[in-house]
Amino acid sequence: QVQLVESGGGLVQAGGSLRLSCAASGRTFSSYGMGWFRQAPGKEREFVAAISWSGGSTYYTDSVKGRFTISRDNAKNTVYLQMNSVTPEDKAVYYCAASVSAYSIDYHYYNYWGQGTQVTVSS
Repeated sequence: QVQLVESGGGLVQAGGSLRLSCAASGRTFSSYGMGWFRQAPGKEREFVAAISWSGGSTYYTDSVKGRFTISRDNAKNTVYLQMNSVTPEDKAVYYCAASVSAYSIDYHYYNYWGQGTQVTVSS
């Protein structure tokens, strides 16, 4: 069992930056692929970024490429999402998720989810 707790959300101005963190419990964090998803009001949950267990491979949805960076620190059981040049379209609840099989853009592959952290962007 893995418990995930997101933090770092809040209000940010358009063009600004924010760093989300996701702290995981358990001793097997380094074996999980990790992902960030987001859900805006009235919209479906959307893939944002994913990272392999080692951190050696990452993947991003097109709309955040070049602006967001996913990383992980296995010694701290934490995965991060650095968000730069945010836009109003980035406003959503952001969720981190852990996959026992592989990192993926498909939320069905993720076994554990955090409660989410709200990101609000002012224009």
